[in-house]
Amino acid sequence: MSKALKILLILVLFGVLACIRMFESILFYDPLIAFFKTDHSTQGLPEVNTFRLLTNVAFRFMLNTGISLLILWVAFRKVGTLKVSAFLYGVSFVILLLFFWYLLGTSEAGNNMLLFYVRRFLIQPLFLLILLPAFYFQKEK
Repeated sequence: MSKALKILLILVLFGVLACIRMFESILFYDPLIAFFKTDHSTQGLPEVNTFRLLTNVAFRFMLNTGISLLILWVAFRKVGTLKVSAFLYGVSFVILLLFFWYLLGTSEAGNNMLLFYVRRFLIQPLFLLILLPAFYFQKEK
């Protein structure tokens, strides 16, 4: 694959990630989006359908993970890189989703920042921003 095609494909895949973010309120059930845009420091969590929220967060994580793994594959074309990344995504998914579920049930009014950050790691492709430079640095060594 030529370098220009590789860069174009990676840019298109980043565009897909951006579209998921832009249309998040249409695509996914997540009443916490609006909640965290308000002054949530003194409020309790809004009423949520926990099962629906967890499944939507999980679906969004899977979409972001799939696209992120495609980006890593296009960038490095190594099965080992893909296996390590998939393993890291899988372990982090299980741990973070369980922790998110726990925080949903135990969160108190005004004490929602941990829930905010755990949710952020689940719904945003932050691991890609860590893995892409890490694998690039490893490749250059």
